[in-house]
Amino acid sequence: MPAFSYTALDTTGQSTTGTLNVSTRAEVYRRLESQRLTPVSVNEQSKHNATSSEPTKDKLPPAKLKRVQLILFTEELADLMDGGLQLEQALRVMNERQESPILRRVSGRIREQIREGATFSKALQNASPSFDELYCNLSAAGEASGTLPQTLRRLCISIQQIHELQSRVLGALVYPAFLMGGLVLLLIVFSVVLVPGFSDMLSKSRMEPPAIMQMVLAVSDFIAAWWWLGIVMAIGAFLLFRIYISRESGRRWWDRVQLQIPLFGPVLAARFYAQFAASLGGLVTNGIPLLNAMRLSAKATSNVYFKAIITKASVAIGEGVALSNALRKDRQLPMMLIDLIAMGEQTGRLGFALQKAATRYDKELDKKVKRLTGLVTPVVLVILFAVVTVVALAIVTSIFETMSSVRSSA
Repeated sequence: MPAFSYTALDTTGQSTTGTLNVSTRAEVYRRLESQRLTPVSVNEQSKHNATSSEPTKDKLPPAKLKRVQLILFTEELADLMDGGLQLEQALRVMNERQESPILRRVSGRIREQIREGATFSKALQNASPSFDELYCNLSAAGEASGTLPQTLRRLCISIQQIHELQSRVLGALVYPAFLMGGLVLLLIVFSVVLVPGFSDMLSKSRMEPPAIMQMVLAVSDFIAAWWWLGIVMAIGAFLLFRIYISRESGRRWWDRVQLQIPLFGPVLAARFYAQFAASLGGLVTNGIPLLNAMRLSAKATSNVYFKAIITKASVAIGEGVALSNALRKDRQLPMMLIDLIAMGEQTGRLGFALQKAATRYDKELDKKVKRLTGLVTPVVLVILFAVVTVVALAIVTSIFETMSSVRSSA
């Protein structure tokens, strides 16, 4: 148990010092108040040497939560508070009964800091870097308005929506990437194993291979001789690309170019529109002022190109311009999204309008993801079929010409 040294004032105003062996700093304050002492300073003394070399709970670094763990933490805390428990009690239950060691550790740290007088949003910041500024600001708004359980519930829905958006986009790219990998592997097998073996057979027969086989052999010989150069060039290009996009100008260029890639660009754009509308709608609904909500939305946006648009609109809003007019100036966002925002401003239900926009673009994202998987897969299969056809045709043609040559010589 840690030891705390304190300096306090008694009822006559005289200073007194001492040491208490208690578990938390909050317990020190309670002990001093029970003795009618006014604490001036409380400091934790160095702990006694532990017999184990393992670090203590207080010395462990802040835990980083995965997206699924963040959703589970938020949902469980909202459920416990909806059941009638106070925040500190709900965290105690999670700390004692949560199956995940990381969530138990995070819950315990947040509870200890709240018992020592910290606000919930401040305790979140200190407990884990996974609670970003957007999460902490929404929690602070819910704590101040007395609607923390409802705020946590909306936060959980928002995080789940963003998680599902990212999962759908990544899922749409897995199968095409798998097919491309299969195509590359097939080319390697043809170039390294099949074609050289058949070339040796033709050389022994002392006959000139047909034109299509000569083309396949030339490609195979080039790959066999210069494969190392291709790898070096690919690695060099990748490193130069990473260095370029690590700069602000390069990152802005790349984030804009991604949106112009056929098939993939519309998916990324629809994902941003849905995420932006959902995040901004959640912030406005929770009582965050529009200007602050826009700034938080900009920080939560990973695409630098779109972040610049939101930041520019935030500056215009700070000068008194309406949100729809500020976004309309750039002419980069779809008019349908801007019209829905304008409708919400006119009716005084901006948060509701943004949530409707998020639902609309969420459905549009589903359509674009299905279109992506529906078009990319046939294209890759056609390329795969073309490669196999060329190699097979070259081999079959060579075999027939060899057989014809043997018959004619006989």
